[in-house]
Amino acid sequence: MSDRYGGDVLCGDWRAPKRGRAVEAPAELGAVVEEVTTDWVGEIVAVDRDLHTLTLEDRRSRRRTFPLGPGFLLEGRPVILVAPARKGAPAAPTRTASGSVAVPGAKARVARQSRIFVEGRHDAELVEKVWGDDLRIEGVVVEFLGGVDDLADHLVDFRPGPQRRVGVLVDHLVPGSKESRIAQGIARSAVGKHVLIVGHPFIDVWQAVKPDRLGLAAWPTIPRSVEWKKGVCQHLGWPHRDQADIARAWKHILGKVASYDDLEPALLGRVEELIDFVTVD
Repeated sequence: MSDRYGGDVLCGDWRAPKRGRAVEAPAELGAVVEEVTTDWVGEIVAVDRDLHTLTLEDRRSRRRTFPLGPGFLLEGRPVILVAPARKGAPAAPTRTASGSVAVPGAKARVARQSRIFVEGRHDAELVEKVWGDDLRIEGVVVEFLGGVDDLADHLVDFRPGPQRRVGVLVDHLVPGSKESRIAQGIARSAVGKHVLIVGHPFIDVWQAVKPDRLGLAAWPTIPRSVEWKKGVCQHLGWPHRDQADIARAWKHILGKVASYDDLEPALLGRVEELIDFVTVD
């Protein structure tokens, strides 16, 4: 006979859930999981490392995005889903991201006195990612402004001249805009012949990334009363509570850019024009 009183009821992990404790598991594409707070069951169809999210598609082909981490069941067991391990490193490219022939081992040229100014940090990071190799070989430094409103003050401090040319990339440079009026005023000034101001028609440089690279038919239209970047994130279902969320969203967008082919022609031509202007001997 078994001794019904012989065991210690408190031995072992008596606090453990009935299904066991959650363990880490890679969020592999094709795996079917359940999100426990919503009972949403679906196949993992996308994992985004930058936004720290995964997308599930249910049997009716509906999709929903959730944060990576705890709160999932895999084959009935609780798991903490994490991004899967990265693949091996790709082979060295034969061309730069801008389409130029790559020069392996080329040393950066000593920086020229001429500069390229861009409106914000995101603009500078996008230019660096696509044209960085070319700019280092040409010795061109890219600096970002706090905004085009401060451009005249920056030019006064910089003192443009024949050997100190300045190229400026401006967002939303369209007829009648504040940006176009500032550009026209500088062009008529004493230093105007040493400064080239060009721009693209987009509200923000985010829009210069082709929307299909993000799985979009087009960038969403955001009301003028809503801060554009936050409105975009909200429309797309991305976190948008604070600046850290906006930074993660930009990292995600920038991660979709591998070369000039991922950008709209309206930006490509303008950047090439600026590089030519500041590298003329």
